[in-house]
Amino acid sequence: MANHASAKKRTRQNETRRLHNRYYAKTTRNAIRALRNTTDKEAAEALLPKVSAMIDKLAKVNIIHKNKAANLKSGIAVYVNSL
Repeated sequence: MANHASAKKRTRQNETRRLHNRYYAKTTRNAIRALRNTTDKEAAEALLPKVSAMIDKLAKVNIIHKNKAANLKSGIAVYVNSL
């Protein structure tokens, strides 16, 4: 267990950031799932830029890897174009 004040603060910061990152990652996963379940082309095209921006933001702050972000964006773009 942490014995120094700085170590205790670091533990608090890590927990706060972990919860923050989990929230945004889960929100993005739900948005991707909603986009992939959409069968209406116009609705999917409207969602695509918003979901892509969410994925980019996760990659920017290293919540997900940049290659994973690229793969996700490519996959949803292919899906939207196939509708």
